Amino acid sequence: MKRSFSFIFLSLLIMVSCNKYPGYKKSAHGLFYQLHMIGEDTIKVKPGDYVTAELIYKTINDSEFFRGIRKFRVTVPEYNGSIDECLMMLSREDCATFIINADKFFSVTLDSGIPGFILPGEDMKITATVLDIQSETEYTDEKTAFLDWIRDFGEYEKVVLRQYLAEEELTAEPLPSGMYYLPIKPGTGKSVETGDTVLVHYEGRFLNGKFFDSTIMRNQPFQFVYGTEWQVIKGLEEAIGMMKEGERSLFIVPSDMAFGPAGSSTGIIPPYTSVIFEVEILEVSSPGEI
Repeated sequence: MKRSFSFIFLSLLIMVSCNKYPGYKKSAHGLFYQLHMIGEDTIKVKPGDYVTAELIYKTINDSEFFRGIRKFRVTVPEYNGSIDECLMMLSREDCATFIINADKFFSVTLDSGIPGFILPGEDMKITATVLDIQSETEYTDEKTAFLDWIRDFGEYEKVVLRQYLAEEELTAEPLPSGMYYLPIKPGTGKSVETGDTVLVHYEGRFLNGKFFDSTIMRNQPFQFVYGTEWQVIKGLEEAIGMMKEGERSLFIVPSDMAFGPAGSSTGIIPPYTSVIFEVEILEVSSPGEI
């Protein structure tokens, strides 16, 4: 009887130790995942599809460092446990958390250095909610129809931007990209370089002064690895790359450096809309400093 009890206890111990992430299932390729929500659609994402998804990145200890809605083309997975493989396990309206290798995600998928707050070889968590799936044909047809409908918006945007500059009596010359850079407070710290982890406060508003986003109002500074895809719009990427730690500046960003002819994926920013960002660099850390 004692031997039988010992055997059962040992078997349970081995079963628990085999799954280093309790509560997570393991796929055939060794990918740990936890399904939170199942949609009515049963058709899975496949390579070539255009997926709109809400993505949340967390450290393995559940510290969130990115949240946003992105639309991108899913490709054949480059390695086991890639974000493409994660999405291919889901259908429309499904939501799941995946545990993936942080080194491969940043170095291969995002082509960037790993943030200083994640240790080499450490895993991370990605929660993905699939909002929409389009085939390449559906995506192309929708894009063509939409661009035909808003063809004249580009010229209208230029008129509105010229009127705003005149009303505000702004005489600054635009940068080659078309953005306007208006320093408010100089920075005395480190310049931002590719691979640095940057902590920023920003406020985004329309030319009429109405706010559409503010980390200050949320009391939640935004942290990201500079030079990493899917983190910020092109205009903010260029703006932050010109700044130093401690600096606060205003940027007027035309739509081609902001949310483009389609507007934001959330629908908050209309197509062909120039926007204003006030940015303050709170902290700049080189890889390994955090």
